Amino acid sequence: MEDLRWDMQPNRAKALMLAKRQLSEFVCDAVNLEGLNFTLPEIQTLLDGITVGGHKLSDQQIAVNQGAAWRTLFQWLEQNQFEITAQKACKLHRIAGKEEALEWGNFRSGKVTIAGTDYIPPEADLLPDLFTKMTDKALEMPDMYDQAIYLFIAMARYQFFYDVNKRMGRFIMNGHLLANGYPAINVPAKRQLEFNQLMLGFYETEDYKPMNIFMRSCMDDRIIKIMKEY
Repeated sequence: MEDLRWDMQPNRAKALMLAKRQLSEFVCDAVNLEGLNFTLPEIQTLLDGITVGGHKLSDQQIAVNQGAAWRTLFQWLEQNQFEITAQKACKLHRIAGKEEALEWGNFRSGKVTIAGTDYIPPEADLLPDLFTKMTDKALEMPDMYDQAIYLFIAMARYQFFYDVNKRMGRFIMNGHLLANGYPAINVPAKRQLEFNQLMLGFYETEDYKPMNIFMRSCMDDRIIKIMKEY
């Protein structure tokens, strides 16, 4: 498994170090993509354990949960415990989706819809088998970033959980990248409209290429440069 586009050599320690330094940015962009308008300093304050004014406590908890899920992911990676399994995804969702999703810590037990599209996600009883098939399909791809991006958008499309699906997909995507020594992808909140439009198109058509191109365009050139330094 290689990075066939940027030709970065895998370096787990460096990739993980860079991700840890971006924690506040990851959380800030993730919650803003969900329509929660926090500034970066506000997120940094929340992640330091201090509440901020002007925001609902429930919204602040969503940001705190996001930070806690990232820290859990970092811990798994440091202890070589990260795996792309339904069990790991549910454990992470128990943290990221706490008190936000209808159920957290397990796959959804009923039907869901996705706003803005006629696409209907699979029935709940199909989800365990779909998770396995999704993982197998991803790992057959020769390029590391193709694998990771596919995991993200497939998780979003299948809607394994009642809520927090796109965020969970990005956790699994980035866990896979970091576990293999490659830097994480962050979707900037300023590209929210483009992101939402392309996701809706993917839900309808299952055409992987436009989202793949978009996600790769979100890679920070500075991070790529640092990864390629010896």
